[in-house]
Amino acid sequence: MFKQIIEGIWVAGQLQEADFARAAELGIRTVVNNRPDGEAPDQVPHVRAQEAAAAAGLDYHYLPVVNGGLSVETVDAMRALLAEAEGPVLAYCRSGTRSTFLWAFASAPTTPSDTIVRAAAAAGYDLGGIQPQLDALHRK
Repeated sequence: MFKQIIEGIWVAGQLQEADFARAAELGIRTVVNNRPDGEAPDQVPHVRAQEAAAAAGLDYHYLPVVNGGLSVETVDAMRALLAEAEGPVLAYCRSGTRSTFLWAFASAPTTPSDTIVRAAAAAGYDLGGIQPQLDALHRK
């Protein structure tokens, strides 16, 4: 369920309340919820996720991304969050894809696109289609 993208960064699909304790057992310190409330009737709402994270001793951040609605502001917020968060960090959404895309765009200014695309592919996420965008963001 949890997939490591790079050292210190993990992604996952929708977490259930018991998954927060499991994440803590694996050494995760910070959880980022990228799934807006109300996407599906079976998802754990943000408030309950926050409570489950606190009960497991995890830092919790709610940074929702509407499917297909990744914004510059959200990417900037994720970049800032990753820079300040106690790691390892676990980001989750419905399948882990949005969280992976968000991590990729947040990392692009300082990480070469081929490194990002390879890391995501090793975890099962295909970012080849956004590699030109990642290249454009990379500070050479």
